[in-house]
Amino acid sequence: MKKVFFSLVCLLCVQVASAQKDSLAFDEGNNYIYYRVIDKPGLTADTLYKRGWDFATAFNPSARPAKGQAENTLNTSGKFLVYTGVSLMKKEGGQINYTINIQTKDQRYRYRISNFVFIPYQRDRFGNMVPIPGIEVPLEKMTAKYGKKETDNYLDQIGSFCISTGVKLKSAIDKQPAAKKAESIKKISTENW
Repeated sequence: MKKVFFSLVCLLCVQVASAQKDSLAFDEGNNYIYYRVIDKPGLTADTLYKRGWDFATAFNPSARPAKGQAENTLNTSGKFLVYTGVSLMKKEGGQINYTINIQTKDQRYRYRISNFVFIPYQRDRFGNMVPIPGIEVPLEKMTAKYGKKETDNYLDQIGSFCISTGVKLKSAIDKQPAAKKAESIKKISTENW
């Protein structure tokens, strides 16, 4: 019974991991992309743009969002670490630089996470993991440089990052501004006491 239960748990974990990698797709230029279009009935393009701007500012405070070329479009960029190895022996394998593009119009918005670039890490003379200077590998060319197993590991981590970022963006867009309560001023009559 324990073997059957353990087998089912392992099978479920494998399906979840492969689903994260499958969330990335290719765009017209054969580049990896995470792309979603979401309907938000009742919200104007300006409201969605403002909430998207607030999300981009809070999500990565070190990088200021920039207005895009198209109307109601904003771009921001950032980076995150990817790890290599098994759970107890994990170490930083490198960092992934990315770009988020958010575009809004009345009652709908879309976002795209793309331009993934891998910068590998190595140990320095003090034992710290630091970026290797001058090496930047586009995600599309990772298999040729690092092999399928390591690339699949990084793709899974990138997929889970994109999914969690999409959830954070959706909750930021869904937020309702706090309605200010009208302050009721209590009047006291000093004539009747």
